[in-house]
Amino acid sequence: MVVDNVNGLFEVMGGAFVFMNVLRLYKDKSVRGVSPIATSFFVVWGYWNLYYYPSVGQIWSAFGASSVAVVHTIWLCQMIYYVRKERGNDDS
Repeated sequence: MVVDNVNGLFEVMGGAFVFMNVLRLYKDKSVRGVSPIATSFFVVWGYWNLYYYPSVGQIWSAFGASSVAVVHTIWLCQMIYYVRKERGNDDS
């Protein structure tokens, strides 16, 4: 199905672009101008897509959505880590 292939490609590209945020946050080590709450929404949406896409037979979209879900999860975990560290609540 061509529609699934195109959507899957968009999902993979989305994961790659979000990964740019992961790299930037790793470099900056400071969360500014991005809401962890908003990112949490996209994490949940990403995992919903892992259920939804296969249920409608869009396997390539599900594959792409896995990259988005995983990368958003990494980004959110980074945000939590750096916010806690900035507030002095880290255990390290």
